[in-house]
Amino acid sequence: MWSQVDLKRRTCWIFEDQAKKGKKTFLIPLNDDAIEILTALKGNHPEFVFTFRGKPVGQMTTKAWYKALKKVGIKNFRWHDLRHTWASWHVQNGTPINVLQELGAWENVAMVRRYAHLGESHLAEYANNSCQL
Repeated sequence: MWSQVDLKRRTCWIFEDQAKKGKKTFLIPLNDDAIEILTALKGNHPEFVFTFRGKPVGQMTTKAWYKALKKVGIKNFRWHDLRHTWASWHVQNGTPINVLQELGAWENVAMVRRYAHLGESHLAEYANNSCQL
């Protein structure tokens, strides 16, 4: 809903009843791409950000989602895989685990560690530590 988006502050928030486990409301900082997309959508509907034929999009795994995947030849791909890709890219680009934990609103670092193995280049600077006395 547009009431949950603040383009000026470059943020949006998810309320606890909308979150996966419904435990807490959390703020999401918006990057340049998100701002560009949301700005383009502004004015399409007075209340809802994402609509199809004037009606709010209620769920992401719809017939249209699977049809689009089939059309472009993507197999075995779930909506949640987008979150995994997003987190993996963050780790690979050097986002610290504690920052990613907050960005992704994970309750504990164990959840974030599922993606951490993809960005081990930060360890290279410590490789010679054991050789220096």
